[in-house]
Amino acid sequence: MNEPVNSRRSNVAVPSRLFWLLIPAAVLALAIVWLLQANPLQSFNNGAPPVENLTIERTILDHNGLQLLVRAGGSEPMTIAQVQVDDAYWEFEQTPQGTIARGDTAWISLPFPWVLGETHRVNFVTNTGATFEHEIAVAVPSSAVTSASLWSQAILGAFVGILPVAIGLMCYPALRGAGPGLMAFLLAMTVGLLAFLLVDTMVEALEFAERSAAMFQGSVMVMLVAVASFLVLMSIGRRHGTPTGLALATYIALGIGLHNFGEGLAIGAAFTAGAAGLGTFLVLGFTLHNITEGIGIAAPLLKTTPKLESFVGLTLLAGGPAVFGIWIGSLAYAPQWTAIALAIGAGAIAQVIVEVSALIVRSRNLGAAALLTPSTFGGLAAGTAFMYVTAMLVKI
Repeated sequence: MNEPVNSRRSNVAVPSRLFWLLIPAAVLALAIVWLLQANPLQSFNNGAPPVENLTIERTILDHNGLQLLVRAGGSEPMTIAQVQVDDAYWEFEQTPQGTIARGDTAWISLPFPWVLGETHRVNFVTNTGATFEHEIAVAVPSSAVTSASLWSQAILGAFVGILPVAIGLMCYPALRGAGPGLMAFLLAMTVGLLAFLLVDTMVEALEFAERSAAMFQGSVMVMLVAVASFLVLMSIGRRHGTPTGLALATYIALGIGLHNFGEGLAIGAAFTAGAAGLGTFLVLGFTLHNITEGIGIAAPLLKTTPKLESFVGLTLLAGGPAVFGIWIGSLAYAPQWTAIALAIGAGAIAQVIVEVSALIVRSRNLGAAALLTPSTFGGLAAGTAFMYVTAMLVKI
């Protein structure tokens, strides 16, 4: 039997398309080789030093002095020639030694006798004369990572992450008899608290992005990661139709969990830097702030009867990441990773806002007008207001 004409044309077209793709690739390769060999930019060299950039990602204070993790971000490899602390030059050790390539990191260790509670300024001087200053606002010893400290951090993470979510979910039996109006109010309250978390998460992500090396393009990185997270989770969530009930509650818990993971990274980094200001009042503020999250997770479940293990799983999914975030933040921290984690959480929260809003529209049989009813507006205002007021307890 003769092969169909369309099939034969397709088989012939494949090598042809590959050939025409190879031509621009070959031209690009030749252009790069010529640029490296001929170096036409040399004629523009007016003797000015290369552009240099240095970001301090981590600071550790202990009995040995200061240890700082720096990342180079200049146009060419850079060399740290001298280090000043409070305007005095100090001998330092660099690991690894030598020049620091663009994007690479190195540890700088100085035997500086820092003073508890004092402010110290570290100034890095490169071989080209460029200077980069880093301020240690309040000198306190960095927490040593031990099994006891990790256990204490786990207890703290459970108290500010798992416990409040569990308390919020405990309201489920009392809310089971909710009528259409109260149901819309609770779902809208969930949207309100998630909207606050979305804004708060994006603000925090952009703040950490500003502290990262310029080469990471912090704000652009945060936006791209947040949008990608939103699109990926939307596509996953809509594979089997619009999520409802336990599936929707799971997505809410996931979004809140990713947010709590990012906050845990920041808390863990503060512990390592000795900058943690978590007093009893502040911990209670975190707990009150997060209780509403549990109520928001429970709202889509009010017309279902989940098993006990489902509530346990939702609690751990939403609150457990705070523990892991604190651990990871205390062991290995960089501002760009915290920014990325928070951006992923922001995308997840945005996805949940869309799905819960869609549920409100479907449940009231009013179309888009369901978002304009008094009960919906009241829920939005209540959720946002409660999150805002309780956030005042945790901002220092």
